[in-house]
Amino acid sequence: MQQFRKFLAGISLVFLGLFAGEVLPAQDTVLNNYIRIGLENNITLRRKYDSLDISLAALKASRGLFYPDISFNARYSVAEGGRMIDFPVGDLLNPVYQTLNQLTQSQQFPTVSNMQFPFLRPTEQETKLRLVQPLVNTDIIYNAKIRQSYTGVVRADAGTYRRELVAQIKTAYYTYLKTLRLEEVLKSTAGILRENIRVNQSLYDNEKVTLDVVLRSEAELSDLQQRQAEAEKSRHTAAAWFNFLLNRDLSATIVVEEPRTVVVPVAIDQASEDALARREELVKIDGYTAMAGNNLRLRKSTRIPDLTAVIDYGFQGEDYSFTANDDYVMASLVLKWDIFKGLQNKRKISEAKIQYQLLEDQRQEAENMIRLEVINAWYALLASKKKIDAARAREDAAVRGFRLVDRKYKQGQSNLLEYMDARNNMTRAETGLVMARYDYFISYAGFERAAGLYSFSNETK
Repeated sequence: MQQFRKFLAGISLVFLGLFAGEVLPAQDTVLNNYIRIGLENNITLRRKYDSLDISLAALKASRGLFYPDISFNARYSVAEGGRMIDFPVGDLLNPVYQTLNQLTQSQQFPTVSNMQFPFLRPTEQETKLRLVQPLVNTDIIYNAKIRQSYTGVVRADAGTYRRELVAQIKTAYYTYLKTLRLEEVLKSTAGILRENIRVNQSLYDNEKVTLDVVLRSEAELSDLQQRQAEAEKSRHTAAAWFNFLLNRDLSATIVVEEPRTVVVPVAIDQASEDALARREELVKIDGYTAMAGNNLRLRKSTRIPDLTAVIDYGFQGEDYSFTANDDYVMASLVLKWDIFKGLQNKRKISEAKIQYQLLEDQRQEAENMIRLEVINAWYALLASKKKIDAARAREDAAVRGFRLVDRKYKQGQSNLLEYMDARNNMTRAETGLVMARYDYFISYAGFERAAGLYSFSNETK
């Protein structure tokens, strides 16, 4: 009876004050610390943030296309052969010179031969700085907007997994606590069964009961020991999964902190509104929709020509000489306008319109799915709370009933079957209360994820 009283005292301490009323949730410092560790160390989440870093770098690169491109170019050429350029200087000047000689009665103006020189100079160098500045380029404008939207999509994808990870960590932690408490219930029950075996053995030794009573008690203990082995396996499995989520050694010790309060769900309408405002899945779809919209505008912008300014400053000549007679400046405006490309752009515009419409429809479907998810999680949470009340009432009745039967059994006023039935009812009621309690916290973790209630205070990206 002493072990039985200790067991009842332990159960009372565990549940005292937890279900007296519904209050707002307090902070469980141990669990919050584990959540922080999980968010920092989880491998999958780390990969998603690496993808976000890559996308942010690509976004910066796309924005850099708006700035001028300045390059240094140098060329030195040696050529031989190639085309020859004929310059008919003799054909042009000789008739004039002949006329002048006749008029002056002299030979002052000699005959000139036609000239010929190579198109490629034997040696040539060009050293220059070139500045290229896009003035009007819709490809750069809309591609930068598309990249910005895609970065938002990658960030939302990481946020979706992050919120899911928090729910998984909480669920794994509460599951681990549940297995611990179930082991405690079975351990206390084993103490009661050993005490029963001792009493029955004493009664058998005094020839007050038959041997089958003792054997039945021992069989009950063996059956309970099998259940203890299953409970131990469940505890190790739950601990390994929890440590896996935190990217720790699977056998690492887990600090136990009991949830201190019963949380109150917000009204279902408010929960749905919170979910639509906070769920990253909708942000992700909005990002894809923005990408599709900018892609559509990009396809339509082909009617606008691209305009680019190019400025060159450098030195030219047959030899390297950097004097005022060798330098030059050239400024250009380059216009490019695609007039016809085989109706390709028209088809791309049609595809972009369809994609944009599909994403808008997908957004509506996602909203309905989130509302449905919130409704299911909200009513599951309420059902879990009612199960706690029913399990607590059943546990209280089962414990009082076992006390009565235990007292009567020891006085010889009750048989073994009645004792075993009362003990089994009490064990089932105790395990039922443990499961109902932690299932409630697990349900709240699911509801918190569905409604987007968990607040991330530190944004790293």
